[in-house]
Parts: sequence; C-alpha cells; structure tokens
Amino acid sequence: MHMSDALLSVAVGATMTGVSAGFIGKSINKINKIELEENKIPMMGVMGAFVFAAQMINFTIPGTGSSGHIGGGVLLAALLGPYPSLITMASILLIQCLFFGDGGLLALGSNIFNIGVITCLVAFPMVFRPMVQKKMTIKRITVASVIAVTLGLQLGSLAVVLENAANSPCNRIGRRWYHSSGANFYLSNTSRNFSKCDGRKASKERIS
Repeated sequence: MHMSDALLSVAVGATMTGVSAGFIGKSINKINKIELEENKIPMMGVMGAFVFAAQMINFTIPGTGSSGHIGGGVLLAALLGPYPSLITMASILLIQCLFFGDGGLLALGSNIFNIGVITCLVAFPMVFRPMVQKKMTIKRITVASVIAVTLGLQLGSLAVVLENAANSPCNRIGRRWYHSSGANFYLSNTSRNFSKCDGRKASKERIS
C-alpha cells in the first residue's frame, strides 16, 4: 500500500494530501482536548520507533513477485488510542518519505490515508475496540486483531485501487485543459524557438 509518486497525478496527490491533513488536524484537536497522560508521549516515540524499524523489514509474498511489510496502524491504535496513533503513523511515513525515499511527497497524503487513517480511525474503532471492550481475553484480543488488521489491509488496498482509477479522468482533464488553453500554443512556440536558436548556434559553430 506504500505508493510512489509515479502512481499518482498531481490532482489526486494534492486532494489526498488535503484529506489526510484534515484528519491529522482533527487528531491534534482531539489530543489537545483530552490532555494526554504523562507517559503517553514517550510511548508514542517508542512505539513509533518500533513500527518504523519493523516496516523496514520486507518479506516476499509467495506467487506474486512482490514484497510487503507490516502496517502497524492497529497495533499503535490499540496501545496509544486512535488519534495519537495517527499522529505517530504520519510521523513515521514522513520520515520514510524524506530520508529513505519510501513513497514521495506527492504520494505522502495517500500513504497516510491508506496506512494510517483507515487503520487507526476506521478498523480500530469499528472492529477491535468493540470486540475487546466487553471482555478482554487473549482469545478476543487475537480474533479482534486479525479481523481489524485484515479489514484495514483490504480497505487500504481498495483505496489504492480507487486512487489509481482516479488518475485517468484527472489526466484526461489535464490534457483537455492543455490543448484548449494557451499552454499548448505557448509551449509549442517556446520549443520551436529553442530549436531555432540551437540550429543557429550549431551553424555558427560549423562555420567557425
């Protein structure tokens, strides 16, 4: 579900960045209202470092020719709560994007939504928390974890498909604007002028 910049158009990437920024802003607002426990912030750092390191370990998916790594969103949400876990996951993905080239700035919003928002704010509160609230046993925690992680993975994969599908109409709109506006005329003339200049320069060099 870790998307690269090459998979997204600018319109889709910018839209998903705005959507993810909205969820992050909401999370920050919620955290400010509830006042985190003193041990929660160090726990965010420790668990963020653990998930970051765990995500760097890739394993081969048999029969697909591709590899994968853990998401960690449900784990963070179970230990930190949904809103602190989203902030932690967004920080992890930002560091991976800036320093390790995993994803890209254009795809950062999509990656935060697919890996963080869906697992922390959808799969965890809808599946994991209701299942373990009534009676917290090892069996319930195991079953809730498997179901929540599976749901988060499937919804995240679906989001990747939808974001890729949205690229085609966006690209068609961009091409239509390019051909109908003055951009096509301007760029064509600019390219032609550069070609003329290069030709004149080459002629002078041959004469000299």
